[in-house]
Amino acid sequence: MSTTYRVILAGGSGFLGALLAEHFAKQQKEVVILTRTPQAGNRFAREVGWDGVTRGAWTRELDGALALINLAGRSVNCRYHARNRNAILTSRVNSTRLLGDAIARSSVPPRVWLNSSTATIYKHSLDRPMDEATGEFGASAEAKDVFSVAVANAWERALAESEVPHTRKVALRTAMVFGRREGTVFHVLRRLVRCGLGGRMGDGHQYVSWIHQEDFCRGIDWLLQHESLSGPVNLAAPHPVTNAELMRTLREICEVPIGLPSTRWMLEAGAFLLRTETELVIKSRRVIPARLMASGFEFRFPLVREALEDLTIHSSA
Repeated sequence: MSTTYRVILAGGSGFLGALLAEHFAKQQKEVVILTRTPQAGNRFAREVGWDGVTRGAWTRELDGALALINLAGRSVNCRYHARNRNAILTSRVNSTRLLGDAIARSSVPPRVWLNSSTATIYKHSLDRPMDEATGEFGASAEAKDVFSVAVANAWERALAESEVPHTRKVALRTAMVFGRREGTVFHVLRRLVRCGLGGRMGDGHQYVSWIHQEDFCRGIDWLLQHESLSGPVNLAAPHPVTNAELMRTLREICEVPIGLPSTRWMLEAGAFLLRTETELVIKSRRVIPARLMASGFEFRFPLVREALEDLTIHSSA
């Protein structure tokens, strides 16, 4: 088994895992996806079974790997009732602890472990940006993010407490990834715009932190290559925008002159019907990638207009 260019994607069967699998395969790296439902025929990766809870044969894949990237976690696009809250929390914390234990037992542990976190860990902010050094933490009743912030902190604590002295650890505080794949957030927002519903959401003042899919993959590459970067790193474009600006820009690109706004009560009703939570829309995430930029990383899509234009050109109708 090759030991130099193998990348392990734990919980890599979703959108981000598919992006990274294709990205690394094109670099001639061996890609292994750890998934609950392994399938044959993946063009970019070899899929191996795991349950995110117990040790098994999958642990052998870690020996000599270049990198482990943990993407595991139940989707937050759901209603936060007790069962879903438990699944969201335990799927993140337990998988992180399990991987930490597997690395500690590995005869040749991975050189680097990138573990997913979230830009939601920062405080709801309208007045100033949040970076890794000066960003504030804490929940806000206005943003309805008490549960999400608690999950983010528990997630990063599980990573920090994992004793893996020979493996560099990075917590990926990732913003919303705008991608070309159908069903992702870009396509959802574009569909709203085309239906005439692409106005501001709430008062529209809340900030949206985002990153283009290409810069997400390039940022992961950068973190693998730069051994000086460990601990929390914000994966977000350097220019967050307000919700009102985001929707206005997308309307202009789609050449739709009018977009009906959504009031707070409309968002609440819509979230209930769609079985999701308004926090995903109303929380202001004003996140700046200070550590990436200080290390010399250059974004291909630093501005939201050029990112949305590129996605519009290269996405299916």
